[in-house]
Amino acid sequence: MIMMKKTVMMVAAAMGISSLAFAANPFSDVPQGHWAYASFAQLSGSGILEAYPDSTFAGERTMTRYEMAQIVAKALAKGAIGADDRLVAEFAEELDQLGVRVAALEKQANRVKITGRIRLNYRERSGKFHEDSDAKLRTRLYLTGEVNDTLQFVSMIQNQQYFLQGKNESGDSDTVFQRAYLQGRIGTVKVTAGRYNDAFAESNIYDNRVDGIKLGVNLGHASYLVGAYGKMASADVSSAPGSTGISAAGRYARAALGGEWGRFDGEINYVKAKDVMNMGKQGSDDKIWSVGTNYKLGKLKVGAMYLQGDNDVVDAYGGSDWGTVYSLRYGASDKKKTGSWGLFTQYFNQGAATVISHPMYGDTKSFPLEGYKGYVVGGNVTLAPNMVADVEWYDLKGKKTGKHSRTLWSMLNISF
Repeated sequence: MIMMKKTVMMVAAAMGISSLAFAANPFSDVPQGHWAYASFAQLSGSGILEAYPDSTFAGERTMTRYEMAQIVAKALAKGAIGADDRLVAEFAEELDQLGVRVAALEKQANRVKITGRIRLNYRERSGKFHEDSDAKLRTRLYLTGEVNDTLQFVSMIQNQQYFLQGKNESGDSDTVFQRAYLQGRIGTVKVTAGRYNDAFAESNIYDNRVDGIKLGVNLGHASYLVGAYGKMASADVSSAPGSTGISAAGRYARAALGGEWGRFDGEINYVKAKDVMNMGKQGSDDKIWSVGTNYKLGKLKVGAMYLQGDNDVVDAYGGSDWGTVYSLRYGASDKKKTGSWGLFTQYFNQGAATVISHPMYGDTKSFPLEGYKGYVVGGNVTLAPNMVADVEWYDLKGKKTGKHSRTLWSMLNISF
């Protein structure tokens, strides 16, 4: 045990406090004329020494080494003493224990993280189907909680504000709890389960929400195998003003095999979806497989993909059941690096049987049953840390009718 008065003088001596310094009396039981008054006052003013709730110092009370270590820790944190001070050496064990406790509390406090993304976009459409423009502000908040060392729980809340459409004139908005899922590893198996966003065949078949479970395993030599089963959640049209909210499709199963080999990467996909509504398929079943590859050389990336679909409604219409996609990219914006930029282009020639829900900003919904072909060119640049601007131009036409739909898309993405 250590006397409180002795403690104060030890810390005061370590700080080099002069007994000639005076300040307002912080302790009711320490008279201003007391020999240790100046030390008490300065330690209190520095936030190192605190009075009891009754404003007393209780200098005759004995204290534990752990209590003393707490005072030393405060002095160390305030920069009043250095790590090489004799007090730090004397109470090293207690300080270590205190540090462990603080680290544990900090770890517990950081088990849940909140991040966000804000997207402001403007779209202008022209061509045979539309002559209009609109703008939208989308805000997403992500909550990520640590379940254990290998599993996380992730949820996402989304709010959308529509402009130039009259939908939000009275202040109305759409706020929905869109995602909630577990992700991580159980043993050697990578797991995602719940309502999450998934992309098939580099998004050319499907890229939207699903209610399901996805399992993945590494096969060695940078190769992998993925299997998934679930239901395609309300998607594609559900977020658009005036939409019906009908799901893109019903139950689905998917398998994928891929890997990387030097500068090349590739993937084979197979998807079977029931009750597909998008692309005019009227609740029919769709079977799609694809094979794609990419070649990377420095900042340059070149890709190609072939897709084959099987859908009775598309066949009855006489629509196309095959597709190809070619891509070329140079560089990419890095949200942490101001001034970083990238350019890209893609050429699409996709029959309706090969698409369920494509995330591109071009007007794919204008080509039900026939599918589309055309291109996109675009670029992005980081304006400031966590602020990325993007501009894209789409020119698509129906594979059977040849009717055009053109879209100018621009957006600003902000993350925090």
